[in-house]
Amino acid sequence: MPTVLRLEGFRFYFYSHEPNEPPHVHVDHGSATAKVWLYDNAIARNVGFSAKELGKIQRMVREHQQSLEEVWNAFFGI
Repeated sequence: MPTVLRLEGFRFYFYSHEPNEPPHVHVDHGSATAKVWLYDNAIARNVGFSAKELGKIQRMVREHQQSLEEVWNAFFGI
């Protein structure tokens, strides 16, 4: 489960056993967790984040989308 980014207390990572899913990141902060698709920045799953926090997560993903996709592609050999 490689951590690919830490930003403002949020941890961005992906699971190494999810290569058949579209590129995405999991985001944790405290006990809250979310999954964000990289191709459209949509929230795929959310447990515990407020709407405001989700907006912040989407902003951070959008700002780092290119590097997140590059790490995903390099890891999975795409």
